[in-house]
Amino acid sequence: MSTADTTIDSAGLLKATLGHLRALVSHDTRNPPREIGTGGIFDYLRDQLQGFDVAVTDYGAGAVTLFATRGNPKYLFNVHLDTVPDSPHWTQNPHTLTVTEDRAVGLGACDIKGAAAALVAVAQASKGDMAILLSTDEEANDARCIEGFLKSNPRYEAVIVAEPTQGEAVLAHRGIHSVQMRFKGRAGHASGDQQPSDSALHQAIRWGAAALDFQQAQSHERFGGLTGLRFNIGKVEGGIKANMIAPTGDIRFGFRPLPSMDADRMLETFRTLVEPLPVEYGETFRGDSLPAGDTATAEARRLAARDIADDLGIPVGNAVDFWTEAALFSAAGFISFVYGPGNIAQAHTADEWVSLAQLEDYARTIYRIVDSGNA
Repeated sequence: MSTADTTIDSAGLLKATLGHLRALVSHDTRNPPREIGTGGIFDYLRDQLQGFDVAVTDYGAGAVTLFATRGNPKYLFNVHLDTVPDSPHWTQNPHTLTVTEDRAVGLGACDIKGAAAALVAVAQASKGDMAILLSTDEEANDARCIEGFLKSNPRYEAVIVAEPTQGEAVLAHRGIHSVQMRFKGRAGHASGDQQPSDSALHQAIRWGAAALDFQQAQSHERFGGLTGLRFNIGKVEGGIKANMIAPTGDIRFGFRPLPSMDADRMLETFRTLVEPLPVEYGETFRGDSLPAGDTATAEARRLAARDIADDLGIPVGNAVDFWTEAALFSAAGFISFVYGPGNIAQAHTADEWVSLAQLEDYARTIYRIVDSGNA
């Protein structure tokens, strides 16, 4: 423990964090239905961030940001406030925080209102320079908040994005690409001999087999501890009945490439795997890998992020398979990494929870960074 750590009232900081988390969880920010405005949770946050310059911006469709700055900070802390919908399997009111001996339970407690609450507690307890960006559209697959914020041309040495990483700095993660495609055939009686292009569903099935073979061929690729390509056919629709040739076949699939993989080239490979080609083909969501850039650029950014994490005393963990908005900042040219309390295994689950020990450690670490003047 450093000398600065001994001056921190960890118990008081955790108590304050839990108080803010109780308030944040009580505000309904489920996404969908994307019914989030500039009041509610943002009224609460405005009141808590005295001494900060605070700007709240509404980008529409439930996408709202709160940007709070004090002084001239080097780093930007980013957290999303929106949550996934709760499920019928919750055993308590998801918007009422329950604190047990070792955990805090509530919708968004792990993903990732716990980190937001800790940042507010640190903002109140510290005097150092600090910048916080809170957003509400991360769960919507529609990155209006970050894209809108980046248009203001912010200047920071690095962006630290909070997601559940068990208190470790994650320097790399996969991208995510969702694609919808359609094959076209020709309706007819299924009793006769068929050509390869007659049935749209036969085309779709051949494409699926070729896609799985392509994924298998990438199994040797590696980057930052990640291996291979993640691929999933999520939905197949088409046809009319068993004795009719299918005139249409629709596929929705997704893939998660390594940072070293060329996503655009991969998209074209998937499109051209079989003949005839799909008549419709397009991305429905695109999230680039972290770090962004070609192999050399991505590796340089990963090493730069590692150096910053080391300087800030944040332990460096392994790369992860899940996507975060740190990739959006990386694509805009920022050094960016992911760091927050909680385990991704608890995110999006019934009775979602965050460990009190990790929450306290995160708050203590952020306080140390801010209070020492390193933020």
